[in-house]
Amino acid sequence: METTLFWFLSVALILLGLAGTVLPVLPGTLLVWGGIVLGAWIDGFTRVGTTTIAVISALALLAWALDYVAGLLGASKAGASKQALLGAAVGTVVGLFMGLVGVLFMPLVGAAIGEYVARRDQRRAVQVGVATWIGIMVGLFAKVVIAFVMVGIFVAALLI
Repeated sequence: METTLFWFLSVALILLGLAGTVLPVLPGTLLVWGGIVLGAWIDGFTRVGTTTIAVISALALLAWALDYVAGLLGASKAGASKQALLGAAVGTVVGLFMGLVGVLFMPLVGAAIGEYVARRDQRRAVQVGVATWIGIMVGLFAKVVIAFVMVGIFVAALLI
């Protein structure tokens, strides 16, 4: 009975985590990782051993880093000013309180405002904002892919 409850919790954490990779508020990668570690623990780390957990942990750290760095890299690549980078960071934080749309678009708005304040060039501000948004979308896509790879490695380790 206890084991079944723990497996249910493990699967629930993984599914909630997968949803959290695209929903703001939920720490998606962390929940996926926690569900996987719980699943490995339930099984006594026999099928999902420490090497597999280490690989999954490294992937989780990579996904987490991408989540925070991707938008800034997009802005940086476009030659954004320091004010644009700060604006993108502030926009990201503000976006967290605005739901999915806020998370997706407030970094773009923040970067564009910061760039406009720095250079007073509306066209350049829009370019930097769009580059920031593209970076965020690439990062989001990569985070979702990495989360599914983590789950795939876990399931493969359980079945093999």
